[in-house]
Amino acid sequence: AGRVQDLLKMVQNAKVSASAKTLFSKIEDIDEVPSVAKPRTLKADLRPYQKDGFSWLVFLHELNSGGILADDMGLGKTIQTIALLLWAKGKEKRKLNLVVAPTSVVPNWDREIRKFAPSLKTVMWQGPNRSQSAPDLEKADVMITSYALLRRDEELLQALDLRYVILDEAQHIKNPMSQTARSAKKLSSERRLALTGTPIENRLSELWSIFDFVSPGLLGQLKTFEERIARPIDRGDMETAQRLRATIKPFVMRRLKSDVAADLPDKVEQEMIVPLAEEQAKLYKQILGQVRKSILSEVEKKGVSKAQIQILAALTRLRQVACDPRLMKLPDTEFDADDSGKLGALREIVDEAVSGGHRVLVFSQFVQMLNHIRTALDADGVPYEYLDGSTKDRLEKVDRFNEDSSVPVFLISLKAGGTGLNLTGADTVVHFDPWWNPAVEDQATDRAHRIGQTKKVNVYKLIAAGTVEEKILELSAKKRDLVSNVLSTEGSPLKGLTKADVENLFSE
Repeated sequence: AGRVQDLLKMVQNAKVSASAKTLFSKIEDIDEVPSVAKPRTLKADLRPYQKDGFSWLVFLHELNSGGILADDMGLGKTIQTIALLLWAKGKEKRKLNLVVAPTSVVPNWDREIRKFAPSLKTVMWQGPNRSQSAPDLEKADVMITSYALLRRDEELLQALDLRYVILDEAQHIKNPMSQTARSAKKLSSERRLALTGTPIENRLSELWSIFDFVSPGLLGQLKTFEERIARPIDRGDMETAQRLRATIKPFVMRRLKSDVAADLPDKVEQEMIVPLAEEQAKLYKQILGQVRKSILSEVEKKGVSKAQIQILAALTRLRQVACDPRLMKLPDTEFDADDSGKLGALREIVDEAVSGGHRVLVFSQFVQMLNHIRTALDADGVPYEYLDGSTKDRLEKVDRFNEDSSVPVFLISLKAGGTGLNLTGADTVVHFDPWWNPAVEDQATDRAHRIGQTKKVNVYKLIAAGTVEEKILELSAKKRDLVSNVLSTEGSPLKGLTKADVENLFSE
C-alpha cells in the first residue's frame, strides 16, 4: 500500500474518489497484465503489440476500470477496440456499446466493424432521419454517432443503458468546460474508453478532462490538479511529472511507431523554406506593419490572454499572405499564381513526385488555397481527388484514390480530412501551410504513414521564408515538448504564450 499512498499524496486534499482509491489498491499487487487470446470470431490477425493492447483492455474491463488507449496514430486503436467488444460479447450477455467519433469517421467505424467483426450488429446514428434507426438499437451491439449528435441528442443518449462508451479522437473533450465534454460525462455506462493519439495537445488540463471521463475522481478535482500538478510541471518540476506518470501509467497504453511497428516504413520529414514572390513580399511587409503596432498595443493594455482574438485574426491575415496574396481578396489588386512562392514550390514537388511514380497528399487549412491549387493542377494537366468539409462521398473518394493509381494527387482540407482516413495509396505528404498545433499536422501525415503502407513516406512542410510561419514552427516545438514530458521520460514543459512570444511572432 506504500506505493498507493505515495501516488495519492500527489493529489492530497483533491478529494480523490473512493472508487479511485480502491482501484489503486487493486493494481498494487499486479506485476503484469495477463495475456488473453483474441476472440475466435475476429476476422483479423493482431500484431504482437496489438495483442498486448487487447489484453490490457481486457485487464481494465475485469477491474471495472476505464482507460486511455493512446497509441501513436496509425497503430490500430480501432481494431484493438473491436477485439475488446467482441470478447465482451462472448463473455457477458448482449449489451449496447456506444462509439462517438468525428462525423467524418463514423462510416469508417461501421465499415471496420462489419469487416473485422461481422457478428457485431451496428447502427449508425446520424443524418436527419436517424430516429428511424431507433428500433434497431434493441438488437444492436454497437451504436456509432458523432460528437455533434452527442450534444444534440443528449437526452436520448443519456437514457441508454450501455456497457461501454468509447470516444474516438477523444481530444474532442479536452476542454472540460465544453458542452461536448459535459455531454460525454453524463452518459450512463458500465465502463468508458478514450482513444486518442494526442491525449495532450496544449496543456495538462486536457489530460485531466479525458481522465475525468474515463475514470472520474482519479486525478482529483480540476482546480487542485492545476494548482498541485499542472502548474509545477509547467514550471519544470520533473519530480511532479514523474509522479503523475506513475499515477496514470496503469490506465494509459501508449506505444510509438518507433517502439512497435518494425514493418512500418520510416517517414522522412523535410521543412522546405520557400522565399516569397516579389509582390508577395511587399504585401507581407505592408500587412505586418499595419497589424504589429495595434497588436502590441492591445497586449500592453489587456494582456496576452484577453487579446487572443485580435492576435489570432492578425496571424491569420499574415498566414494568408504567406500562402497566396489572393487569399486576402484585397480590392483593386491583380495577383496571380506566380505571386505565391509556395504554390510554385508545390507544383515542382508534384511534378517530380508524379514523374517518379509517387502519389501525393496535399493538406491546407485554407479551403480557398486548395481551390487555387486545383486551378494550378488543372493547368498542369495533373488529375486529383478533392476533399473538404462539404464533401459528401468522402469514403468513395478515399477508396478510389487508394485503388486507382492513375490519380496521383489528393487535395485535402486539414480540418476535414486530418483524422480517420486511411490513405496508404500515397507515399508523399505536403503540408502547404504549418498549423500552430503539431498534433493536428501529425494526424494528417498519418493518413499515409500507417500500417499497410509499404513505402517510405516523405513529408514536406512548406514554410514561407522570413514570415510568421517560421515563428509558428518554434511554438510548435514547445507544444511537442509538453506531450513528451508527461507521456514519456524526456522533454521540457510548455510555458504558455507570453508577451515575448507575441512580440517575436510580429517581429520583422
